[in-house]
Amino acid sequence: MKGGIRVSRTPLPAPPLNEAYRLLLDRFGFQHWWPAETPFEVCVGAILVQNTSWTQVERVLAMARKGGWLTPGGLWSMDEASLREWLRPTGTYRVKAERLRAFLQVLWSEHAGSLDALLSGSRSEVRNRLLAIRGIGPETADCLVLYAAHQPSFVIDAYTRRVFRRHGWSGADAAYEQLQELCETALDGSDRVRFWQDFHAQMVAVGKEYCRSSEARCEDCPLKNLLPKKEAGGSNTVNPPHQAARSSSLLRLS
Repeated sequence: MKGGIRVSRTPLPAPPLNEAYRLLLDRFGFQHWWPAETPFEVCVGAILVQNTSWTQVERVLAMARKGGWLTPGGLWSMDEASLREWLRPTGTYRVKAERLRAFLQVLWSEHAGSLDALLSGSRSEVRNRLLAIRGIGPETADCLVLYAAHQPSFVIDAYTRRVFRRHGWSGADAAYEQLQELCETALDGSDRVRFWQDFHAQMVAVGKEYCRSSEARCEDCPLKNLLPKKEAGGSNTVNPPHQAARSSSLLRLS
């Protein structure tokens, strides 16, 4: 039981993830993710985009980039009132200011402002170090490990959960670690970092365009043929939208 929600530990069947990736790649092309200019921008963006549309985060990042203070020193030198005002367009800006401040506090007090030092070590060392920072959960930590530290750590977000649930690849109550292990086992290769980055980006693309929380556009979706059948020879179907998976999406649908 986690947070009052029963978490499933039943072994999940192996889904056709490599086939799904080929279909998505054919439709959307390589995504070149994460959308940031520096590893530090990845970190800031991943923290700010929790429960917020990426459009709003892009807006504040562009403002800071233009002003020349989208750096560890630039943000750390901001007073609380200025930080909150800058983050106001992202929603719940007080909470986000606290979380960003907590990240910067660790970065400066324990690593002298060096992002390389913060992100150095094995995957498990870096991930555990990030999870110890207030406001950073598994999804955010994995984004930082995968996109900023460039180490293989698969990201499970609300888009991935929704696609998996509707295709019968997992239940709505599947544990984060369970889904992560499933994906990391199925999606292996010589360049796992690049592969997993793009697979995550493809999940976001199909989730935003077709597998929407309020309206599933299955007829035009590139993953249509991977949907479960109602019956032999029957039409494809998805679970009702109101059964959307419980997840704190980093990239929420706008």
